[in-house]
Amino acid sequence: MDEGRPALSAPRASREQHAALRGWRGALAAALPLAFFAVFFAYPVGSVIARGFDGRGRVHPGSVLGDSATWRIVWFTTWQAAVSTLLTLAAGLPAAWAVARNDFRGRALVRALVMVPFVMPTVVIGAALRTTFSRLGLDGGRVNLDQSIWAILIAHVIFNVAVVVRVVGGYWAVLDVRLEESARVLGATRRTVWREVTFPHLKPALWSAATIVFLFCFTSFGVILVVGGPRQATLETEIWRYATQRTDFATAAVLACVQLALVVTLVVASSRAERTAVQRFGLRQAPRARRPRTARDKACVAAIVGVTLAVLLIPLAVLVERSLSVGDGYGFAHYRALTHRDERGALFVPPLDAVRNSLVTAVEATGIALVIGGLASVAVVHGRRLIGRVLDAGLMVPLGTSAVTLGFGILIALDEPPLDLRTSPFIVPIAQAVVGVPFVMRAVVPMLRAVDERLREAAAVLGASPDRVRREIDLPIVRRALAAAAGFAFAVSLGEFGATAFLARPDRPTVPIAMYRLLGQPGASLRGQAMALGVVLTLITVMCVLLIERAQRGQRVGW
Repeated sequence: MDEGRPALSAPRASREQHAALRGWRGALAAALPLAFFAVFFAYPVGSVIARGFDGRGRVHPGSVLGDSATWRIVWFTTWQAAVSTLLTLAAGLPAAWAVARNDFRGRALVRALVMVPFVMPTVVIGAALRTTFSRLGLDGGRVNLDQSIWAILIAHVIFNVAVVVRVVGGYWAVLDVRLEESARVLGATRRTVWREVTFPHLKPALWSAATIVFLFCFTSFGVILVVGGPRQATLETEIWRYATQRTDFATAAVLACVQLALVVTLVVASSRAERTAVQRFGLRQAPRARRPRTARDKACVAAIVGVTLAVLLIPLAVLVERSLSVGDGYGFAHYRALTHRDERGALFVPPLDAVRNSLVTAVEATGIALVIGGLASVAVVHGRRLIGRVLDAGLMVPLGTSAVTLGFGILIALDEPPLDLRTSPFIVPIAQAVVGVPFVMRAVVPMLRAVDERLREAAAVLGASPDRVRREIDLPIVRRALAAAAGFAFAVSLGEFGATAFLARPDRPTVPIAMYRLLGQPGASLRGQAMALGVVLTLITVMCVLLIERAQRGQRVGW
């Protein structure tokens, strides 16, 4: 018996050693993301917020919080986000079912096309939506208040339906279909199966998607500004107006404080819902989707996919049509003009240079986001609980923070040595990486959390070192998640507008900046060039999303 004790204690010692090493490595992995978050987000945003307080720590424009107009803005911001979320769920759930549970020709392309409006710059889609709504009689700038609100709600659905399709659809794909089939065999109707079987299992994923959509709608900027018109004000647009048009930084800072308090609450709720969903489903390979069997199922899938794509792609079709519109006919004159610098000074470089600038900047931002987001994901899952929760919530806050606040904060805070980055070519990639890190984490963290700990323990018992466990077990599982994360970070960087507008140099505009400047100048030719740039960016985005789909072949939990 004594001879067997060392053999029994060795596995226990090995597990304890691996646990200790994971704890230390988790702490080390958290160091760089925490420093990055502190320097490039907390400090700049804190600098903006500090402008809202006097030397005694009191709100500088004290009348802001006591003004009923402020709370009307808070109320409108909240209820339009809530209604937009409900409408997005209603529109996205049928599409999530069609894509997750049914195998049909062009399925990967459908998933990619659904993602395109979500990652496109708001200035691109916003302009196209404005024209589309005008043709439908929903142009908020020309008709009554109720119609402009409906335009905002419809625009939010178009932008955010991809969240429901990917988040809920990802979990729906791994839900055991035998549970539903057993209920149907026992005589349950489709409605009963949904209410008693499917919905209870999908509830964590639904909450996760709902909180993310609400967060995006709550902090919506381009949609409210371009589609809603000047009569609609939210916290985000008011921060921008006070900071840029009225130069009242103190009031903008107070509004930013109110927004941040609500955003942190939403981020915590989103992280909790995501953890619950992963714990419910674990790491499962999605079973092969089935082809629709009956004529009714085929018609249902075709109708859902057709209507969804029609609604989502109408703005993009308008974008293409306007890029080809030349005088009374159609042609490629606007595309040929992209290689020439406009003599009226709308841009300092040919518009096509903006495409190159966007691609180079997106590559740099993606590299930074992968390093920071990857290390943060490891720390969240394998590090100490307190540090992990701080990172999990803290690095998601930029997702709901005003991009205007972030860009302005970086500009005014990082202006002295050794952090004087105003003239650095990396200031724009860094700002875009801050926005991209949350998307990296949303793709990687669920996969790391879903890895069965018993696999690691078994490898440790067999004598594998922590490095080998990570290389042989963790890395193969999260490799596709990392590829998808890179695609998301790249696409988001291509379309980032708010922070880049503050930081991009005049001779190095990105595509969204170039489009905004072209649209701000009179003339059909410049507007056509802006639409042509938008089409080029759309094609790049579609290719990027198709690569994401290829990386995520065989759906699993998470984004």
